[in-house]
Amino acid sequence: MALLKRHAPKKWALSWEESTVGLSCANDVATPLLDQVRSPDDLKGMRSEELCRLAQELRDETLRIVSETGGHLGSSLGVIELTVAIHSVFKAPRDTIIWDVSHQCYPHKILTGRRGKMRSLRKKNGLSGFTRRSESSFDPFGAAHSSTSISAGLGFAAARDLKGEAGHVVCVIGDGAMSAGMAFEALNNAGNSGRPLIVILNDNDMSISASTGALSNHLAAIRKGTEPSASNVFQNFGFEYRGPVDGHDLDTLLPLLEELRDTATAPVLLHVTTRKGAGYGPAERATDKYHGVNPFDVSTGVQVKVEAKAPSYTRVFADALIQEAKADERIVAITAAMAAGTGIDRFQAAFPDRAFDVGIAEQHAVTFAAGLAASGMKPFCAIYSTFLQRAYDQIVHDVALQQLPVRFAIDRAGLVGADGPTHAGAFDILYLANLPGFTVMAASDEAELVHMVATAAAHDQGPIAFRYPRGEGTGVPLPMRGEPLPIGRGRILERGSQVALLSFGTRLADCLKARRLLGLEGISATVADARFAKPLDAALLADLVDGHDMLVTVEEGATGGFGALVLHHLANRGMLDGRCAIRTLTLPDTFIAQASAEDMYEEARLTARHIVATVHGGSGIARGHGEVRRTARAGQQEQPTRLHRAEDR
Repeated sequence: MALLKRHAPKKWALSWEESTVGLSCANDVATPLLDQVRSPDDLKGMRSEELCRLAQELRDETLRIVSETGGHLGSSLGVIELTVAIHSVFKAPRDTIIWDVSHQCYPHKILTGRRGKMRSLRKKNGLSGFTRRSESSFDPFGAAHSSTSISAGLGFAAARDLKGEAGHVVCVIGDGAMSAGMAFEALNNAGNSGRPLIVILNDNDMSISASTGALSNHLAAIRKGTEPSASNVFQNFGFEYRGPVDGHDLDTLLPLLEELRDTATAPVLLHVTTRKGAGYGPAERATDKYHGVNPFDVSTGVQVKVEAKAPSYTRVFADALIQEAKADERIVAITAAMAAGTGIDRFQAAFPDRAFDVGIAEQHAVTFAAGLAASGMKPFCAIYSTFLQRAYDQIVHDVALQQLPVRFAIDRAGLVGADGPTHAGAFDILYLANLPGFTVMAASDEAELVHMVATAAAHDQGPIAFRYPRGEGTGVPLPMRGEPLPIGRGRILERGSQVALLSFGTRLADCLKARRLLGLEGISATVADARFAKPLDAALLADLVDGHDMLVTVEEGATGGFGALVLHHLANRGMLDGRCAIRTLTLPDTFIAQASAEDMYEEARLTARHIVATVHGGSGIARGHGEVRRTARAGQQEQPTRLHRAEDR
């Protein structure tokens, strides 16, 4: 029995409601044509009607796999026919196929010899959720961030021509990714070069959410036939323009791609229209078209939901920002095509005129925020850590150099799990804290995040950033509204006498656990929350160094960040004299492959047991018999204290 509605050459044969019978038997659906495919070469002898049936089997298989693994579903379902057509017409890997972002690459992976491994998708030691060069020769270019495909494709085309080799270069890019400046830079260069290059614009009128901006309106006018051909932006960039054509109609796609394969001697852009989530009713009806999903029931589309013990950091940020915006009409929010991911959709619902989604354009987002700040507004620029690094020049030149009070809300700081190293927020501490005049904070829990939102709202003396991780918080009580923190002040949570554990970020919970483990061994530990990487709390550092035999800094960032700043501070003040051993725990000097976040932090050696091992390995403190500089702590009592200073709140 069919798992999904069957595909007819010109249209979907059945509506979703007409084809739900038998979905509970999803695992029994036969895939006789797909079973014959070991590589794209196996598609070459298939007739058009067989390729149509293969496309349906591929859709069924993709749906089954993602229902078990979770991942990017809607984008993959939207390119089923396009994937079949490309691999039927072109000869990869001799022909170079580049998928922009590559979150739509699951069907491509199935057809290129990885079907048997697809249940390991996005898991530890499994297949990546994106294209990856080390995984297959059919993945010529790794991706995961948007708008890189045309630039990379032009590089492949130039290398092909310089080496006198044959082969086509095909770049598949979505309309959302096409809105980024890098894509336009590449179009400009490629159109001027005249090199043969095939760009397929997969236009589904969606990014993660609905596409926005003038380009989206331009594409809509082209689809409707209301845009004069002389106004076609791609032709004006020097591309031959073909389309728009139905990206689900193999009878049209196949001969058109064959023609381009055989005749293209210059840059050409093929405009195909598709539907994100095509062929699966729950995805087609969902606002985000099931862009990213947890495992789900195929028959209903209901996703598995783990009961949250606490609200997510993203939601806490959004709600805290709304509270601040109620009190200050100058507060505005900016996102770069990630309204739901950053929580700005919640802010937008409350203040529609004060929320700005600028599309996939982080560079523009930062300088746009700088303009708002220069005009007296209070912009909060909410961007994932891994995406914010795309706008570093703008952060340096347009914000920091002018000392403009742009507030950076840095979501997904640290390791993020199944999305892997491309989405890890590993570097923002380094690339922000080295900028003059920048204030850099990290929330240790969701209550601290609320206070940091208030701190940023009240801060007008230059740029300020606060980072927080993906996922749910720790479950601590939340204040109704945050209170600004004294800039550059940390806090001590638990007071000990031998070892000081200084956390920057949400590894604080592991530091507290490590303290308990050390206590069982007779080792007394202080636990402190730095709160600020810049400016550092000089008094707190002096307290920790003068009063302990060892100081361990712990952070969810790469080497050269918070720990390095601490070492630099202590060295300049002559405090690295050997009286107190200093150790820094950071993310390792490598990219950590996808796994659960817990497994990734285990690999990074940033868990409580690794903190304990660091204490044992570097301090010379015997378990239960630490050599304590008692003259520095004469009469000191081991009293837990919740705050470093009374004025911290």
